[in-house]
Amino acid sequence: MTNPDAVETPAAKRSRISPSKAGAAEALRRAAEGDGVIDDYGIVRKRTEVEEQVISHEQEAENIVDALPSDENAVPKVDLFLPEILKDAVFVGHLVTDLDSVAGAIGAAALYGGSPALASEVNSETQFALDYWGVEKPRRIEEILKEHPNADVCLVDHQQTSQMNPAIKADQVVGIIDHHALQNKTIVTAKPVYIDIRPWGSMSSIIAHTFLTHSRRPPKKVAGMLLCAILSDTLNLQGPTTTDWDRLMVAVLAEISGISDIQLLAQKQFKAKSKELEHLSAHALVNGDQKAFGFDAPGFTGEIGFAVVETTDDDIILQKTSKLIPEMVAC
Repeated sequence: MTNPDAVETPAAKRSRISPSKAGAAEALRRAAEGDGVIDDYGIVRKRTEVEEQVISHEQEAENIVDALPSDENAVPKVDLFLPEILKDAVFVGHLVTDLDSVAGAIGAAALYGGSPALASEVNSETQFALDYWGVEKPRRIEEILKEHPNADVCLVDHQQTSQMNPAIKADQVVGIIDHHALQNKTIVTAKPVYIDIRPWGSMSSIIAHTFLTHSRRPPKKVAGMLLCAILSDTLNLQGPTTTDWDRLMVAVLAEISGISDIQLLAQKQFKAKSKELEHLSAHALVNGDQKAFGFDAPGFTGEIGFAVVETTDDDIILQKTSKLIPEMVAC
């Protein structure tokens, strides 16, 4: 007769609720009888790799399943995934590089264990952030790939081939971390790659969030670079693509980097950005941060370019209107 007050041991509970043994029940049964036992068909069964693996993870799997609540609304802690494929990779942003792509590359390299690189020369805003936080400017991707032609590459802040540095071959790409829409020139790979694309205001917010979800504190300088990048891409958290995740990451990164006057920091970096725009030609402004999209529709086949210029000083751009409009038609 069963004692209703008896405490069921974990082993007894697992035996009762887990007859499959994480998929290893049959292998374990054969192991008890001696490996290589002949089954009903007269075939000698040897333990396979998949059986070896499920046996090695049996206890862990059973513990997880045993701990799952019956209402299916919560899951016990499972180790978070950090892709090994990104270890020692080169993290690089897009052509006509901006602060988000540079800071994102620096942050991703620190997070996953690799090297940051530049797809093109930095602008004045990015140089301001590098100087402010005392971070060394990354090397050009061409230089790195010349020394290591078979290096793995992770694209940050972009995934379109039209924005990739020509030195990068598609078969070198092992990862993509981005926050932009997938368009008709999105890179196509012959093998599976790691992809982290979120509809957030800044790619650097994604890197900051991944640091936190893995209970890791980004170095102060890295946190500062990520902070400046988010402020830049979200226009000081006022842009239309800004999300609550961006806002939260700004607060966390400001705390880590020790910033007490975030508005002053934003004003300084936007002033540095606007200063460069003042000296750019109409051609450079229109073609600088321009993304081309191909169309094949009734009545039109061709490409349309969308150019973006971000500034907190409208007069700098409006003073060039007479030169900008003809340039937009010409390109």
